[in-house]
Amino acid sequence: MTHWFHRNPLKATAPVQFNYYGVATTPASSKICNDLRLSRTRLLELFTDLSCNPEMMKNATDLYFSLLQGFILSLDDSSQECKLRYIQNFKWTDTLQGHVPCITEDEAKDVHRSLKIAAGIFKHLKECHIPKLITPVEKGRDLEARLIDSYIIQCQAEAQEVTIARAIELKHNPGLIAALAYETANFYQKADQTLSSLDPTYAGKWRKYLNLKSCFYMAYAYCYHGQTLLASDKCGEAIRSLQESEKFFAKAEALCKEYGETKGPGTTAKPSGHLFFRKLGTLIKNTLEKCQRENGFIYFQKVPAEAPQLELKANYGLVEPVPFEFPALNAHWTPETLAAFDLTKRPKDDTAKPKPDEEVKPLKEPDIKPQKDSGCQIS
Repeated sequence: MTHWFHRNPLKATAPVQFNYYGVATTPASSKICNDLRLSRTRLLELFTDLSCNPEMMKNATDLYFSLLQGFILSLDDSSQECKLRYIQNFKWTDTLQGHVPCITEDEAKDVHRSLKIAAGIFKHLKECHIPKLITPVEKGRDLEARLIDSYIIQCQAEAQEVTIARAIELKHNPGLIAALAYETANFYQKADQTLSSLDPTYAGKWRKYLNLKSCFYMAYAYCYHGQTLLASDKCGEAIRSLQESEKFFAKAEALCKEYGETKGPGTTAKPSGHLFFRKLGTLIKNTLEKCQRENGFIYFQKVPAEAPQLELKANYGLVEPVPFEFPALNAHWTPETLAAFDLTKRPKDDTAKPKPDEEVKPLKEPDIKPQKDSGCQIS
């Protein structure tokens, strides 16, 4: 789905060595530190590895988090935090303020499932971990509620795009496709509204993307709703629905250009260059001409001045975040291993001298070229 979905930059992070000389006092505790360093490095490598698949990512993530949780969870099932909870600081860039349409059925399932899992991870962070941070989240930063909510909604909307592409290919009922497109357009609109109070210098490009996708799927909704009306012999209303579809498609085209010209963080998607985008324009044109012909020969119905109100509700295909749980605590963590970390031997920080902020280098993302004239087909 390269160049179809907008993506903010991948978060980059400063290296963490987990070197606690003197604190880790046994071979077992030292091994955990070493395993943590290696597993974190491997996980970060996979972020930009084009050969990485969902299973590889999950295995690497589970291994790292199973080790990391020993610094967070109490091993005696008490409500107290682990004594190692604040031993390590992590530095990350901020996505806004800091530094493939043609796919196989299996790939489509991976995209669909991965987006639902991502939505579940964002939701889990929002509900379970962000409220426990000891430092309040700054406005406009990645862990702030507006950004987290937008990420959740965008993941749901993009997963539903895969559902819509599949429904179109299998020639499902136009009413179902119209309802799914309408729900998806509303998702994008809601995500855009969630970001509306952020500084446009940072969020403007992202909002253009969300807005153009909302208009694009409203065009889809009115187009397929028009087909449903025509099948019910409501040709005049069908014409008006297709005319509204034309308006939204034209607006989406204009927003594609504005989006491409807007400066801001993130990759630049190129939806208007995709066959999936262009095919909708052709479909709207052909369907509208068909309705107008049939109205001139058969129905002779008046075309309403107002567009039909879309009150569509999809009964199938709606996306919900997949509930996320951290993996079980790594077996290397035992009460004896935890006791082997002696915090009294930790070097004292020299707080008298202010330390300059360490620069975190941006994560170099792979440059994936879009396929020529590839349509959104799921075979």
